[in-house]
Amino acid sequence: MSEARRVLITGTAGFISYHLAQLLLGQGFAVCGYDGMTDYYDVNLKRRRHQMLLQNARFNAFEEMLEDEEKLWKVAQEFDPQIIIHLAAQAGVRYSLENPRAYIDSNVVGTLNVMEAARKLKVEHLLMASTSSVYGANEDMPFTETEKADTQLTIYAATKKANENMGHAYAHLWNLPTTMFRFFTVYGPWGRPDMALFKFVDAILEGREIDIYNHGEMYRDFTYVTDLVRAIRLMIDVPPFRPESAEAIEAELGVKAKRNLMEMQPGDVPATWADASLLQRLTGYRPQTDYRDGIAQFVAWFRDYYGE
Repeated sequence: MSEARRVLITGTAGFISYHLAQLLLGQGFAVCGYDGMTDYYDVNLKRRRHQMLLQNARFNAFEEMLEDEEKLWKVAQEFDPQIIIHLAAQAGVRYSLENPRAYIDSNVVGTLNVMEAARKLKVEHLLMASTSSVYGANEDMPFTETEKADTQLTIYAATKKANENMGHAYAHLWNLPTTMFRFFTVYGPWGRPDMALFKFVDAILEGREIDIYNHGEMYRDFTYVTDLVRAIRLMIDVPPFRPESAEAIEAELGVKAKRNLMEMQPGDVPATWADASLLQRLTGYRPQTDYRDGIAQFVAWFRDYYGE
């Protein structure tokens, strides 16, 4: 029997992370949860989520703050995850007006600590939550991942955009496969009490008024939590990959190359990148061979042909 894949998830007492942990445990993963149990909303709700997860023998949890670098590193080092999914954060757009420092501590300092753990452990894939709030004052809809997003309107959104930039830098500096998600208003069972859906249901059942901002002229894309965590699960297995021919050849041969680093040759270019979409439109065909598979095929031929 193969060993269970190990995933460290931050924020497992929270809404989305709880559902993700349930899904991964159901698929045979070993999950280590890490949550600060802050009192931004009802801690009893958070504890109940953890209690349900702890019924599975492949789940264990630690109640510590992300800002505590030493404790986070100790947990990560001992569990030695192959995957880290960082969903914990100080949430809430409006609360960031009251307590902005909580967002810097948790979302910036805490995220840096997570990225440092991922770097040191050389995980296969680091996945981190951002938010649709990073689009801020953008008006061109629907929002797309390639759209420039530099006009955040709250500290919450600004810290999440900072996370995106930090993730990009770490991916570049340390060759750390990193994926960021921009969540759009997630809802569903075990949801957060500060979200509109929760407030509306609670107030209507008790006969209280519901607060409708901007006189009802508000529009949101809503994402059901089950759909979201399924997407995250699928993304685990598609880390970003930057092909490096020397590294791919080394891996296939099992031999480390001796490198002689030189200046670029005259007339050469630093990068090329083909767009095969026209070929696909004209013929219905798109090249399918993964770079690493192609390297393996070439190495096999070379060894066979030259008797190496």
